[in-house]
Amino acid sequence: MGQISASLPTVFLLVAVVATGGCSRPPDNEPPVATPSVTLARPDAAIGAPVDMTYRFVVAPNAPAFADDYLVFVHFLDADGEMMWTDDHRPPVPTRQWKPGQTVEYVRTMFVPKFPYVGEARVELGLVSLETGARLPLAGTSKGQRQYEVATFNLHRQTDNLFVVFKDGWHATEVADEGNGIEWQWSKQTATLSFRNPKRDVMFYLECDQPIQNLGETQHVDLRIGDAVIDSFDLPPGVKELRKIPLTSERLGDADTVDLTVSPAKTFVPASIASLKSADSRELGVRVFRAYVQP
Repeated sequence: MGQISASLPTVFLLVAVVATGGCSRPPDNEPPVATPSVTLARPDAAIGAPVDMTYRFVVAPNAPAFADDYLVFVHFLDADGEMMWTDDHRPPVPTRQWKPGQTVEYVRTMFVPKFPYVGEARVELGLVSLETGARLPLAGTSKGQRQYEVATFNLHRQTDNLFVVFKDGWHATEVADEGNGIEWQWSKQTATLSFRNPKRDVMFYLECDQPIQNLGETQHVDLRIGDAVIDSFDLPPGVKELRKIPLTSERLGDADTVDLTVSPAKTFVPASIASLKSADSRELGVRVFRAYVQP
């Protein structure tokens, strides 16, 4: 009670959008406006791990002007066709700016949620207007209702033991009500993440945000190993940030365990902000969704 919920409105507005239409819909005879494709950085992925996904849309030479800034809805399905999670997003170049014959390409880092499934996963996507629910016709393997299969990959359990432990200075784990595998932990003024020292160079990932617009200012965050600042950044309210920090074996040191400190410049108490109408009396710093070490 009184917890701050996840701020992911575009994902869940699609519930009503996806439900539109039915099996009796006539064949789609409209010409495709673009050809989509998705390339994963590797053919398999571990549960909880980051995966770089390259999205590519080749706009048709005769495509009309886009009437809306469409959302790219992305569904990840299991072998039975059941949806496991989503990665719906706005493309970095809004669709109103897409031109006939143009190629729009960008990379997103997707974290595999902690989902109880191993095996082949299928990626399907489409373009949808959140205002009208209308979907655009695309070229490719249609799965019905203007949803198109663009990639497959194998999903497996995490095999390495570089698990990151939320050690000290964290509130209890919270889970999104929508059952999409998204969870997070709020930091206090200072919070510690801990992992086994691999004694080699690694990439450290930290996905975090500060979702409360009412604070009206950015949150400055320092990440430290010992006294050394390994990353420093400003976190605007309502913007999810993914930090990718290369760490050398020298930076990790000689100890068997690495302690990494997350230090927001300030904290707030939701119950003390009248506009939030919250009974939450916790001291909150930043909200962390993912902390991951990749060898």
